[in-house]
Amino acid sequence: MSKPKKQWIQKRHMFFRRLIGPPLHLYCKLKYHIKIEKIKENPKGQYVVLFNHQTAFDQFFVSLSFHRPVYFIASEDLFSKGWVSRLISWIAAPIPFCKSTSDASAIMTCMRIAKAGGSVGLSPEGNRTYSGTTEHMKPSIVKLVRSFKLPLALYRIEGGYGVQPRWSHTLRRGKMRSYVSRVVTPEEYNAMSDDELFLLIQKELYVDERKDLALFYSKKSAEYLERAMYVCPRCGLSAFETKNDIISCKRCHLSARYLPNKQLQGIDEPFPFTYVKDWYEAQNDFVRHLDLAPYQDQPIYEDPIVFYENIYCKRKELIDKKATLRVYADRFEIKTETQNFVFRFSELVGTTVLGKNKFNIYRDARIYQVDGGERFNAVKYLNLYHHALNCQNGTAEVGFLGL
Repeated sequence: MSKPKKQWIQKRHMFFRRLIGPPLHLYCKLKYHIKIEKIKENPKGQYVVLFNHQTAFDQFFVSLSFHRPVYFIASEDLFSKGWVSRLISWIAAPIPFCKSTSDASAIMTCMRIAKAGGSVGLSPEGNRTYSGTTEHMKPSIVKLVRSFKLPLALYRIEGGYGVQPRWSHTLRRGKMRSYVSRVVTPEEYNAMSDDELFLLIQKELYVDERKDLALFYSKKSAEYLERAMYVCPRCGLSAFETKNDIISCKRCHLSARYLPNKQLQGIDEPFPFTYVKDWYEAQNDFVRHLDLAPYQDQPIYEDPIVFYENIYCKRKELIDKKATLRVYADRFEIKTETQNFVFRFSELVGTTVLGKNKFNIYRDARIYQVDGGERFNAVKYLNLYHHALNCQNGTAEVGFLGL
């Protein structure tokens, strides 16, 4: 006879929710200058909560809007930090999810929590925005929502990109707001088609911070923007460097200043994009039209990295502190002191960017992680991997690039 599964929901989760809630709310208010609004419709009810993803603290903003604990889906990387991971799991029991793969175990855990009376929270984007607008969502979120048979709380976070861009180390002085924008009952969404429900989710969660006229102040407002940008408007594939509020191309020295209103201002000459989002879209379009033929034997990019294997939800094992990552037209190669790892795109389960700029490669049941240092750009490796797959599938000019 199989051993019954341990109950996911524990009484201590509510205890810690009540104990930590007030000081956590004060901390969020002081650090992020955020207005967190409590849910007004059935505050003590059970929900499936979908939210747009802007900052590393979004789950805390969401949880503070609800009376009961919300159990969040979290990247497997959260569970490989030793005692810290064990403490987080004991207090809040996040649900481990293997990003960029089809993790059926995470979905089954969500269903168990829902059946036991708990609320579940997740971001349909699966990624924090690099550009200030809500990222790509998969239509399959609709079937997941229907399977819970719970009221759907659509939760908006605004101003998070202005205060803490994903690519930045620094917080900016500005204001945020987080709130439930709409609650949809099972009766309401069951009367909708899948397309109608998906459009509703997209509409309620879509935030474009180009439309926000608020100001966000920092003396280092442009620093680490090179984590997101790698295509120069003038010279194409390149690399950038940043200092204080300036970003510059290392090849042609085209430069721009990042202003408090999140606009880009050219230095010595006009800059062709007003916002990072405009530049980001042009970068994606450039990659979608990139001819990979010259890069069968010549790397498109290479970077020094620290190379790990991530033992799922347990620990990281160091492979080499001084490895080199290269990307070609059809593969990644990671050169260590003793071995050359070859990851052919056709053999991979997927890839993803974690946090600000870590990069995971999934092959079979194994997870490899690349840490390239503070100024490493992981986005380019993700984009080029997806572009290569899109070329194979004949969807290069319109294909999804991983974010």
